[in-house]
Amino acid sequence: MPRGRTAPRSAPWARTLYTTRPGRVNPAAASDEPGARERIRAVGSGLFPGFAHRRVRSSETEIDLVIGGSGPPVLLVHGYPQTRAMWHKVAPDLARRFTVVAPDLRGYGASGKPPDGADSAAYSKRAMARDLVEVMAALGFPSFRLAGHDRGARVGYRLALDHPACVTRLVLLDIVPTYEQFSRVTRASALGSFHWYFLAQPRGFPERLIGHDPEFFLRHMLDTWCGTPGAFTVEAMAEYVAAFRDPAVVHATCEDYRAGATIDFALDEADLASGRRVECPLLVLWGDRGRPHKRTDVVETWKRWAADVRGEGLDCGHFIPEEAPAAVLERILAFF
Repeated sequence: MPRGRTAPRSAPWARTLYTTRPGRVNPAAASDEPGARERIRAVGSGLFPGFAHRRVRSSETEIDLVIGGSGPPVLLVHGYPQTRAMWHKVAPDLARRFTVVAPDLRGYGASGKPPDGADSAAYSKRAMARDLVEVMAALGFPSFRLAGHDRGARVGYRLALDHPACVTRLVLLDIVPTYEQFSRVTRASALGSFHWYFLAQPRGFPERLIGHDPEFFLRHMLDTWCGTPGAFTVEAMAEYVAAFRDPAVVHATCEDYRAGATIDFALDEADLASGRRVECPLLVLWGDRGRPHKRTDVVETWKRWAADVRGEGLDCGHFIPEEAPAAVLERILAFF
């Protein structure tokens, strides 16, 4: 589907969302929360031209997303400390051949932020995956292809393990399984991934420190992990900064990492012990200019967790869809 063109009225997801001009949404589909309409206009007319906005309720929260294109469904899932905006260089071209859905994960961006519990299970990858399965079903897509980056990739492989009938092909960007991440800690990896341990500290501690200057923390993390100067557009960076200024987002993202260090690790450990693996074809991509511990034996590592694996490194840092959009688009299209 060419850039800037809305989907045909026959597209299942467009029946309640279709509008005549890019960047406009059906008012009935818009959220009533303060600032939602302004945010919808920014998303529709800027980063995702021709896409429609929708807010879909799962069993536990509401997921804010954009959707565009026509053809087989593809779910794009972002990572930390970003929003769906990280896919803006890739999604419009994917929408020429696929129906593309790009949500904000629970706790991130404009999506709902459900209350946390004592064990952080509300922000486990299992809970996040369940949201996305329910949202895709509500959009009319019981099965789909999935590409995830960073935390979104962790949600992706958990979704493929917990709901194998839902994922037909899986692309994971710049991760190894959470169990492997914690089990292979070295001096270099601990320094390179300090945030895994900082954000997982008891509630209130990292939130207060980050909250003193959230934009400084966000920009530091993005700059540190990025291997390509100028990769972040002004528009995307503005979206990341706006989201991260919300204390509820900072807290929810800390809960994400608390879950990673506890329930997510335990779920991975149980799956590895039982021999449960990702059954759909899996493509893993990583940044060759990223942190050294993130690009060591990636394919061999994933072969312990999936039945059908291939992968390669790309000439970029951690933020692959923004640093090397043409390369990642080429690989995704060939694989999907």
